[in-house]
Amino acid sequence: MLIAKDLELSIDMGWFWFLAQPLVMLLVVINDLINNWGVSILLLTVVVKLLLWPISAAGFRSMAKMRVVQPRLQEIQQRYKDDRQKLGVEMMALYKKEKINPAGGCFPMLLQFPVFIALFFALREIVELRHAPFFFWLQDLSAPDPYFVLPVVMGGLMYLTQQLNPTPPNMEPMQVQVMKYMPVVFSVFFVFLPSGLVLYSVANALFSLVQQRMMYRKYGASSFSTPGG
Repeated sequence: MLIAKDLELSIDMGWFWFLAQPLVMLLVVINDLINNWGVSILLLTVVVKLLLWPISAAGFRSMAKMRVVQPRLQEIQQRYKDDRQKLGVEMMALYKKEKINPAGGCFPMLLQFPVFIALFFALREIVELRHAPFFFWLQDLSAPDPYFVLPVVMGGLMYLTQQLNPTPPNMEPMQVQVMKYMPVVFSVFFVFLPSGLVLYSVANALFSLVQQRMMYRKYGASSFSTPGG
């Protein structure tokens, strides 16, 4: 396919275009070596995840510590369920003793969010993916997955990740129930997205899951469990 020089500069890549354009250029360089856009997307995902590892590790470390103290948090919540002021004091005392920042797992994720959005727009818009095959049933990375395999895999990875994440303190039972259905909701959402973008999302989620389990093992946090349990 003949592509006009610097065509990516004319494409709307969203708010974080200053991140999206370099990522597209890197993807093109990788594909010049690999000559397979699907494999290039996977390799780009690995590169980005490795570059962001220090930020990811900080978030996973905080979540691991939260998982370790979660039984003690639940005990405090049960003991002081009728005294919200005392409950807050005891929970903050536990956080201080264990050197835990309750929001520590969220902040690193927010820092990575612009990169995810940049890649979202980049992979959604670049014309090089049009009719570009990957392997097997994926013969056009600009079109949705015809057999919904990647969206289903994405939902499964989201479910497994959900089991690893500590339940936020004082989370309402209704919120817990809503969270259980989020993997299904996102799977349906991904059905309509270009398979190249979903391929990146699957690779990103899988890589994050492996990283998170490594950090949990390092800090002695339990693996999978039911949210809210």
